[in-house]
Formats: sequence, C-alpha cells, structure tokens
Amino acid sequence: MHPAWSVAAVTLGALVAAAAFRSSIGVLIEPMESEFGWTRATTSAAVTINLILYGLVAPFAAALMERWGVRRTVTTALLTIAAASALTMVMTAAWQLWLLWGLAIGIGTGMMALVFGAIVANRWFHTHRGLVTGIFSAANATGQMVFLPVIAATSSAAGWRAAVGIECGLALLGALAVWLFLVDHPSDRSLLPYGVAEGYAVGAPQRSTEPPVQAALRVLRMASRTWAFWGLVITFFVCGWSTNGLIQTHFIPAAHDVGMTPTVAAGLLAVVGTFDVLGTIASGWLTDRVDSRYLLLAYYGLRGLSLFALDAVLAPDMGAGLWVFIIFYGLDWVATVPPTVDLCRKHFGLADSGIVFGWVFASHMVGAGISASVSGWLRTTTGTYHEAWLVAAFLCLGAAVVAVLIPKKRDAVAADRVPVPA
Repeated sequence: MHPAWSVAAVTLGALVAAAAFRSSIGVLIEPMESEFGWTRATTSAAVTINLILYGLVAPFAAALMERWGVRRTVTTALLTIAAASALTMVMTAAWQLWLLWGLAIGIGTGMMALVFGAIVANRWFHTHRGLVTGIFSAANATGQMVFLPVIAATSSAAGWRAAVGIECGLALLGALAVWLFLVDHPSDRSLLPYGVAEGYAVGAPQRSTEPPVQAALRVLRMASRTWAFWGLVITFFVCGWSTNGLIQTHFIPAAHDVGMTPTVAAGLLAVVGTFDVLGTIASGWLTDRVDSRYLLLAYYGLRGLSLFALDAVLAPDMGAGLWVFIIFYGLDWVATVPPTVDLCRKHFGLADSGIVFGWVFASHMVGAGISASVSGWLRTTTGTYHEAWLVAAFLCLGAAVVAVLIPKKRDAVAADRVPVPA
C-alpha cells in the first residue's frame, strides 16, 4: 500500500476529531447555562467567536503549514484544543468560556479546517486526488455523527465535564498520531505522490521562509487580481449562505413554524449529515472525471431550484416531497468542496493553492454568518421564512452562472513533472 493512504487515514482522523470539537458546544450549552446561570446570549457569544475564527484563521493556517510544516502545525493545533478543553473543566466565569471555547478552540479547529485536507490531498495524491478531497470534506459530518451522540450521552449521564474530558483525551491521542505518522511531503520519504508513474521526477517543494501573515496577505493580493479567485469567492460565499447560515441555523425553527416538533426536525438534519458523507465522496470521484466548473453549475443550480420548492414541501407530516428535499440537500451540502479545491489548484498551482483556498473558505464562513442574521431578520419582519428561501434560491442560481464563467485551465501540477533523463 502506498504510504499516501496511511497519511490520508491520519488526516481524516484529525479532521473528524476537529469537527467533533467544534460542534460539541451545541450539546454542552444547556448544561453550562444551568450550572452557571448564564443566558443564551452569553453562551452564543462563544459560538460566534468560534465560528468567525474558524473561517478567518484558515488562510493564515495554510501559510503556517507552508512555513512550519503540516505535521508541526496540526500537532500544535490539537495540543491547543486539548489544553483549552482541560481548562474549560475548571472555568468559573463567562469570559473564560469566550477565551477557551471561543478563541483557543476556534483558532485550533481553524488550523485544521478544510485547507488542511486540501494541502495533504494536493501533495500526496495525483490519481484519485478529487476522491480523497471528497473524503476529507465529509469529515465534518462524520465527526458529528460519530462523536456527538457519545458526547451527549456522557453529558447526560456523568455531567458536561466528563464529556469535555473525552474531547481532551481525543485531542491528545490525535496529536500523538499526527506527530508519529503524518509526513509533510512524499519527498521527505523519497517517494512520489500516489499515481505519478515511475520515470518522472517531482521536485521537492522549497519550504517557505516567509512569515505566515505576510505570505497569506501576499497570496491574497496576487489572487485578487484574477477573475478566477473572485468567482470562487462568490460561489463559496453562496455555499456558506445556503448551508450553514440558512438550513443548519434556521431549518429547525422553520419546521417548528409549520407544526413539526424540534426532535423530528433535528432528526431530519441528521439525515442531511448522513447523505452529506455520500454526496461529498461521490463529488470527489466526479471531480477526477468531469470539468469542475460544470459540477459547480449543477450543484448550485439544483440547490437553488430545491429552495424554491421548500415552502411547498415543508409540513409536519413529512411527505415524500420533504424527504426528497432532505436527501438531495444532504447529497449537495458540501459537494462543492472538491471541485472548488480543484479549481484553486489548477489556477494557482500547488505552492499557493492551499492559501488561496483558505481565503475562499473564509468567504464561506462570512456568507454563513451574514445569512444567519439576514434570514433571522426576514423571519422576524415578515413572520415566515418564505423570503429567506427565495433570497438563497436566487443567490444559488447566480452562483451557478458565476461558476461557468470561471476560465478553464489545465492542471498546473502536470507542468511540475519532468521526465527523468535516461
């Protein structure tokens, strides 16, 4: 077995764990509020800090990986998460929750966001690169499905501190696994990326000596001069708007508006997460075979059309139409990630594509944050979510058009391979 697969396994484990850390605060909010007498606004502030940093740290984390190495960066992130989790168990004030869960864990998980998986996939895989990127992208849903029930059950049976203790131990185990088994680049082991035939030489990348902040801003200035970058930023902004910001935040309240119980609505979101895994892996497989621009056209276009139908199918009896929407939205949830990563690499090359994708990913989280507020405001002022669905639907259709306007470009990696002289 090519060592790329063991590197991929360690990367997947770290990404799954990071998803569990970031999402578990939703399970622990109420027990913390009950013990300390905090309001929902107080605990939500920690979530807001966490989400913002999770998105904004990504491009700087990518630059840090280029300068300092992936293994050291991710190990440090996991140790930061472990330390913050341990200190959470002895906190006594709200500002400590904001500092630990908001700031420290927000930065730690942001350093292990999708840019981490994109960099590993780009470095270690030539064949099946899109498929591997899809598997990494599905880690978020996998982490929630695997660990959230365990964290919730532990919190109910033994208290929220015991649940946080599980997360702390998981982070320490992850740090050990990453330090022992994650290799920065195939050339560090005198290997070629998976799928590169013998008889080709792939030059070892030069480790960056540029300060990470300076590198992230330099790449932003360079990329922002191209339409390809802005096309990717616009489409991924809409992706965040129509997923995390709209459906993940507002689907349960919208379902409650039509008479569905919150438990049933939460179960439907869990179904979305299940199909998210299948859809993202399938999207990665397709990315290896189909023009990524056309995949994005299909994903955003169909997502927009499905949102036009949501008002008609959202009902307490969960008819066939609602099930079709739930299954499709799950398949389409982050199917946009593999083709977006592919376009970043093709337009900006291996050296800068990780940082470029970090900036594109930041636009995703900004879109999610704005959507959560705008959709809530529309519900407050109109009394329904009808306008929120329509706004998101039209944005998705616009993103579909923008996607096909991104210029076509051959894979830049091919230019890095040169035949070995006989």
